Amino acid sequence: MLPVLEGEQGWRLCLHHRDFLPGKSIIENITDAIYGSRKTICVISRHYLQSEWCSTEIQMASFRLFDEQKDVLILLFLEEIPSHHLSPYYRMRKLVKKRTYLSWPQAVQHPGVFWQNVQRALQTGDVLNENTDLLTGPTVC
Repeated sequence: MLPVLEGEQGWRLCLHHRDFLPGKSIIENITDAIYGSRKTICVISRHYLQSEWCSTEIQMASFRLFDEQKDVLILLFLEEIPSHHLSPYYRMRKLVKKRTYLSWPQAVQHPGVFWQNVQRALQTGDVLNENTDLLTGPTVC
């Protein structure tokens, strides 16, 4: 994903191993990265769910989402994860029920559509309202 997002699409990603400042607390690095970015892409896998920082990262990103009322969080599932595995992650489970998310496993069938949707999600405006779908834009009634 990194070569496409940073290379082909030209986005600048914040990666902990590359961009976190040594000597700064992990919580502070996470907070600065989330609040200093236009958007946060949360790439979710079983491994990520088992990491000690998963809940903290989701919590910070959802705080910003609800605090600023801006469309700043993109959920991207790297693999199929049954909903019962999300049970311990209340905020993530709630977000998955309310918001459109991206699925990497589905990208295998339609890679062009997947990357278009990623691009569109990253380019959407900041205003978050009930008629805005993350991937398709405003809903017209």
